[in-house]
Amino acid sequence: MTSRDTAPVGLAGAAAPAEVTENESVGTVVVAGLANLVIAAAKLVAGLLSGSAAMLSESAHSLADTVTEVFLYVALRRGGKPADEEHPFGYGKESFVWAFIAALFTFIGGAGFSIYHGVTTILSGEHSGHYLLSYIVLAVSFIAEGTSFLKARRQVRNESERWETTPARFLRLTPDTTVKAVFFEDSAALVGLVLAAVGIALAQLTGTELADGIASILIGLLLLVVAGTLARSNVSLLVGRAVPRRMHQQIADDLAGIPVVTAVPTLLTMQLGPGDILVAAKVDFHDEVTGADIEAASDEAEERLRRRYPEIRYVFLDPTRGSAGRTHRDGGADI
Repeated sequence: MTSRDTAPVGLAGAAAPAEVTENESVGTVVVAGLANLVIAAAKLVAGLLSGSAAMLSESAHSLADTVTEVFLYVALRRGGKPADEEHPFGYGKESFVWAFIAALFTFIGGAGFSIYHGVTTILSGEHSGHYLLSYIVLAVSFIAEGTSFLKARRQVRNESERWETTPARFLRLTPDTTVKAVFFEDSAALVGLVLAAVGIALAQLTGTELADGIASILIGLLLLVVAGTLARSNVSLLVGRAVPRRMHQQIADDLAGIPVVTAVPTLLTMQLGPGDILVAAKVDFHDEVTGADIEAASDEAEERLRRRYPEIRYVFLDPTRGSAGRTHRDGGADI
């Protein structure tokens, strides 16, 4: 048996991540960032003039979102760097690092300030009026945030249709941390604006700052939920998350469907980045096949998998002895 028969068969091609999706993600992040920057300034002015805790919390919320968009933009650019000698699998995981930092900033900067300021307002807050200005800023902010949210939702819907799944499942499983972050942050922003409006209106009607302070605390808790959700997702991807179970099983079926393959005893997958997937498998070939047959089967496996899932960038097959007629599917992210 030649050394080729015993060594892993590596199929590393030049299939690039989907550039259209990446460009759309950049556009989504830029639109969200610009909207949040303008909104943060308007909310800050209204909050300082009115003394509203909810308005100041919303200002901190928008400022945190603006900085988050900067981190997400860096994540897209850094994660898209091509592979080199020191990083043969590319820099895709770096995008998860920056997205995790963005989640931490939302946790500390946005949620921490909102909860603290809400508590202090309940204990000793004073409201100087200017309710009309607050309502105008909230209304304009809702329109701006809604525009950003609609763009993010459109991208989520398009991507979920491409993957033939529901938007909710796509958001739960997607490794594209940027579109997930923008979608959740814009959703939280719209809810936060409603909470702020209700808090200010109740404060105006009752003449006390209790409702305003409670609204600020609720905004902070909302940010905590968003930050925790995004952080948990990014940690999972940094550790090395497998592809979704349905995709994992389809890859196993495609490999097992090659004529000279008897079984796939082991199949491992990992998300290398938002648009890069690694596939490694131990494959049991028919005993009578030659080295040339294995090479041809490996080429066919690479073609099959990439035709179905263009995000698969690396495929490594290791010819091995296995249990004939049985395909064992290891891994697969059950999330």
